[in-house]
Amino acid sequence: MNIIPIVKCREIHESVSFYTRVLDFTHRGTWPLSGNPAFTILIRDSGELHLSSHSGDGICGNRFAIIVNDIDGLFNKFISRGLDTRKKESPVHQGPLDQSWGTREFYVDDPDGNIIRFIQR
Repeated sequence: MNIIPIVKCREIHESVSFYTRVLDFTHRGTWPLSGNPAFTILIRDSGELHLSSHSGDGICGNRFAIIVNDIDGLFNKFISRGLDTRKKESPVHQGPLDQSWGTREFYVDDPDGNIIRFIQR
């Protein structure tokens, strides 16, 4: 079984640019090719993520997690690609932190305020 999150976004092409340029996702396709509302499929490693700007597909401001292996290297790669760590009040947005529950994590806000939690177990 595959569980695929659908993440709400306001402007699909801006979101696709962020996910592919900064976060290493591969763009599989967008329908329709231009304009909004639209639907996109992104791939990263063996995972799939769907983006939608359709009115019935949730709200902006969701959270989802991605399990990774080299969290420090990944964070440094994202910084080199222009990741904005603008949430100064949130240390876990500033860089990987060891959590009391035994994981190492950092968080990223996408252009629509959805929070991606990168987690290394």
